[in-house]
Amino acid sequence: MTSADKDTPMELQAASASLKSPVWKHFAFPVSYVDNVRVVDKNTTVCKICYVRVPYLATGNTTNMAGHLRRHHKDLDLTNSTRSGKTTVQTTISSSFTGKLPHTSARAKTITNAIGLFIAADLQPYSAVESAGFKHLINVLEPRYSMPSRSHLSTKVLPCMYEDAKEKVLLGLSNAELVAITTDGWTSRATQSYITITAHYVNKNWEIESPVLQTRPIYESHTSDNLAEVLKEAVQEWKLDRQDTTIPVTTDNAKNIVNASNSAGLSPHIGCFAHTVNLASQKGLGVNQISRLLGKVRRVVTFFHKSTTAAAALKAKQEMLHLPHHKLVQDVSTRWNSSYDMLARYLEQQAAIYSALTEKDVKKSAKELITLSDQDVTVMEDMIQVLKPLKTVTSLLSSEQQPTVSMILPLKHTILTSMKHNDTDSQIVKDVKSAIATNMEGRYSDPKLQQFLNESTSLDPRFKSLPHLDDLSQNEIFNSLTEKIIQKHSMQSQASEQGTSQNPADDPETASPSEGSPPAKRTALSELFGDFFSTAHTASSTPKHLSDVIKEEIELYKMAKVISVDANPLKWWKDHEHQYPNLSKLSKHYLAVQATSVASERVFSTAGDIVTAQRAALSPENVDILIFLKKNLKM
Repeated sequence: MTSADKDTPMELQAASASLKSPVWKHFAFPVSYVDNVRVVDKNTTVCKICYVRVPYLATGNTTNMAGHLRRHHKDLDLTNSTRSGKTTVQTTISSSFTGKLPHTSARAKTITNAIGLFIAADLQPYSAVESAGFKHLINVLEPRYSMPSRSHLSTKVLPCMYEDAKEKVLLGLSNAELVAITTDGWTSRATQSYITITAHYVNKNWEIESPVLQTRPIYESHTSDNLAEVLKEAVQEWKLDRQDTTIPVTTDNAKNIVNASNSAGLSPHIGCFAHTVNLASQKGLGVNQISRLLGKVRRVVTFFHKSTTAAAALKAKQEMLHLPHHKLVQDVSTRWNSSYDMLARYLEQQAAIYSALTEKDVKKSAKELITLSDQDVTVMEDMIQVLKPLKTVTSLLSSEQQPTVSMILPLKHTILTSMKHNDTDSQIVKDVKSAIATNMEGRYSDPKLQQFLNESTSLDPRFKSLPHLDDLSQNEIFNSLTEKIIQKHSMQSQASEQGTSQNPADDPETASPSEGSPPAKRTALSELFGDFFSTAHTASSTPKHLSDVIKEEIELYKMAKVISVDANPLKWWKDHEHQYPNLSKLSKHYLAVQATSVASERVFSTAGDIVTAQRAALSPENVDILIFLKKNLKM
């Protein structure tokens, strides 16, 4: 170190602001002039208190300057001071991992959103964040994180997630050419009535999207007018209206919701086919002999469910007889397929059941049971064969990823065909078949609805041959499609004319070249043959009328090979979209419509997991948010 004369004026250059060490508050770089050129010496610093020069390394090490201040200017406190004069404390490595994260930090926000997603996706209660185990888990994963309160999650975090997800759903809906809906009602554990609405459309990748739109409480009585108001508000809130088209809706067959759909201007109204099959099947199961047989089986099943001794004996017999370790199925009176499952399971476990009932300990308790005769078993076997097509239909219609509306009339035709009497049918089987067929025949008989359903079927490459219709009816269906396409083109042309200039020169396709533009350069081939062949072509051909083009497209589609019933019709349309440009657009309108209201009914089971006995006090708003996030969030 060298000292300088304090009386000698010395020009100093302040250190750059990027140098943050507190010592720079008391040091600067000396300035000198060489041949009138200002030179800043960056290898030396000068103490601004005593003007002592201190070597400074280019590496940025400030140890020499700090040592000078500690030895010669002991009164200075550099521990908490910064160059700007602000107080700071140097953070140690260990302390940086023990301090709490600010709730506004990116890391804290990410964790909070993940907790919100955990609650919504896994149907967890808000109180999960207050449980000791969950707190311990988060503390182990991130000790610096402060757990938010349940009220913060329910009033801030999840509502924000809901708004973000809603924007994405609205964006998807806005890009859809047509949106169909399904709706159904249910009652929570807290005896609060709700109505759920789901939307369905075919996206640009030819996939069916089925977002749940809303689950809203119904405080008034379930009259047609009140339900219609809910449907109208949903259409407006979710922007489902499309110009020159209506919104198809699928519901159960209750009169209030059917009338509400009509009052809300939704059409066509499609009665849930699964509900229709259930009603027809219930008629068949209601035949006296079958009803009594179900009663016998039901009592046996109930006995094995209630008696632990009998259940243990049944399990032992299943093991001994090498039968599947299946429990007996208890049916539910409102679900016909549960009765089918009960009979099928009884027949599967018949040997084990009889063997278990002969056990000494079981026999004492089973004295009042009426065992089934051989004739009863024969009737059960016949019933399984009669109801099997209906069971298969119910399973087929549970899909939301493939078109189902196009299957309604073909399936109805198949069911009615299977219900025709055979010479080998017993009188009981004939009675059951007649009851089912009589109930099914009157369904979907409205002419306008039949027209819509047949058009939907014709646009499904699996059923486009319309085998359930005669030749005349088939032609009428495809003629109707032609008219619809022409009408759509006409409306689009009118809208286009209103939105374009009346000056033909503004149309790039009809505008003539400007006077100042040079003529287009002709190629060698056009020079040799262009005039002759273009003239000959023009003279021999005339533009085709739009209706002829569409008819040719439909005829080509009709001649195309029918695809397998197991194939995906949407994939077929994706592959042939450019080959049938008009029909493909129309098929998106029809094939998005659902044959059942299963999509809405599935929300009930989700809602049952959300509105549990422990969470019965959940507000309707939170129920709506949680169901919406559960069904629409994609992780």
